[in-house]
Amino acid sequence: MTYSGSIATPVGVIAVHSDGIAITRVTWPRVGRSVAPVPGESQDAERDPLLAEALAQLGAYFAGERAGFYLPFDLGPQSDVTNAVLHALYDTVGHGQTVTYGELAERSGTTVPARAIGSIMGANPIPIIVPCHRVVASDGLGGYSGGAPGEGLLTKRWLLEHEGALPTALF
Repeated sequence: MTYSGSIATPVGVIAVHSDGIAITRVTWPRVGRSVAPVPGESQDAERDPLLAEALAQLGAYFAGERAGFYLPFDLGPQSDVTNAVLHALYDTVGHGQTVTYGELAERSGTTVPARAIGSIMGANPIPIIVPCHRVVASDGLGGYSGGAPGEGLLTKRWLLEHEGALPTALF
């Protein structure tokens, strides 16, 4: 069974999905597709304690009261390389830190080239919790597929500023 809930955040409404054992997806619902009543939490949070905890941890993160997430997650069917890279990211890049695509490639212990890391970040089904926003290019922010349509880089910048990893934008 799948449980879904949503939470209003400074970077838009975020939907969280759980199978009751692990968090399986974090998404920004597209206009016209609602997974749960917004803002706040869906009724599923009352039936799934894990979903309720995930929404609470996300709420605390966005309120500046939490630096990490302590939730079981399942990346779903991914290649061994993608799993290795995403777990290396989760395990080694903490709140307020960034890592370049090349550095993450090295940390993962795989032979994946740095240029392929961006595609792997785009395959991350659990953004924010598995913090792909913390992966940057050696010469700038790089890309970001999270956030509302067309808001990816603004969302990435906001998340990094929120964590103190970037100075606040002047405008």
